[in-house]
Amino acid sequence: MSTQPKPRYTPEEYLALERAAEYKSEYYDGEIFAMAGASERHVSIVTNLVMALGGQLKSRPCRVYSADMRVNVSATGLYTYPDLAVVCGERHFHDKHQDTLLNPGVLIEVLSPSTEAYDRGKKFSHYRTLDSLAEYLLVSQEEPRVEHYLRQPDGDWLLHEATRLDGTVSLPTIQCELSLADVYDKVEPDEAESTHHAPRDVGSSHGA
Repeated sequence: MSTQPKPRYTPEEYLALERAAEYKSEYYDGEIFAMAGASERHVSIVTNLVMALGGQLKSRPCRVYSADMRVNVSATGLYTYPDLAVVCGERHFHDKHQDTLLNPGVLIEVLSPSTEAYDRGKKFSHYRTLDSLAEYLLVSQEEPRVEHYLRQPDGDWLLHEATRLDGTVSLPTIQCELSLADVYDKVEPDEAESTHHAPRDVGSSHGA
């Protein structure tokens, strides 16, 4: 007995649905994937990152966007919501709505057990095709740990890892520095694990 084929969507159909939806979803290769909400710990880390970078970039021609700014990876067709995106200089958007960024210079993802493999693997593979992307950070919410990937002139990525609360991570392309003490401020180590899940296929029930 054959199963019902999954519905397929064009990027234009996805964007129309997404702009009217109550919940965020990713899009890739004709399919829409719902995204679950984030835990208090996850939100706290993202807030700390926004404050830390926003303060340093306040008087400069740079913008810091949290998870409500959608990013389109044009080369692969992925539409997604990074936890943080930074762009300096001219911003390029998908269309006149200016809700889908095309040229982030820095992207940050806060990891959880259910998203870690995706953020390290397939998602980073998509992100690496962005010509504008110079730095990618993975931030643990289980322990003080920030992994910083810096694009090299030959296209390779150099990894630096900070694992102590008294450590710092330098972001040379935007001339910023992240203190792990600031990143994990008021983030308790014994809180419940994050409920922020990797995208799951929702088929025709968009935003469920």
